[in-house]
Amino acid sequence: MKKLVVLLLLSMPVWGQANKAIRLIDGMQKKYKSMGSFSANFSYQTDGGNPMNGSITVKGTKFRLKTAGQEIFNNGKEVATYIKEINEVNISAFDPADGDLNPAKIYTFDKKGYKFTWVGESGGIATVEMVPGGKAAQVKHISLKINTADFTVKSWTIVNKSGKKQLFSVTKLNPKAGADDAFFTFNKKAFPGVEVNDLR
Repeated sequence: MKKLVVLLLLSMPVWGQANKAIRLIDGMQKKYKSMGSFSANFSYQTDGGNPMNGSITVKGTKFRLKTAGQEIFNNGKEVATYIKEINEVNISAFDPADGDLNPAKIYTFDKKGYKFTWVGESGGIATVEMVPGGKAAQVKHISLKINTADFTVKSWTIVNKSGKKQLFSVTKLNPKAGADDAFFTFNKKAFPGVEVNDLR
């Protein structure tokens, strides 16, 4: 009985830290959900690569993501990936269960799929480590930095199974993007001569 009590006492700080991390994630997701639609500019860098810039606009499950040479339109039903260099777009059906943690999903991911650890806090910025469950996950862990005062995401680092890192840092946030639904649908007329590959 004494051993059980000791084990419970030792595990209490771990539970407390995990709950602290989950409360922070809950606050972050609630904040971004309340915005309706928002946009953000960010920089991103892969191990050994040069930093690049991107932008994203999010409205519920819809998003429009622009990175170097590529733009992704997700209207909640279909995903269109436009490749500027070859003026080509690939259209596929939207799968909400897709586990890829892209810059849109970082604000809306399903918490049930992750184990959370509170790493620490410095200068009002807390770090939470997220480890996805399941052997099929392509990601080893994610380190997410959140402002504890207003629950805004400052940056996140994704480490894949092979140890390769991707760092994303938010440089500007517009909480009132005011984007309408048409903004998230690929418009062929806006891309003259584009080759369309319908993969649905």
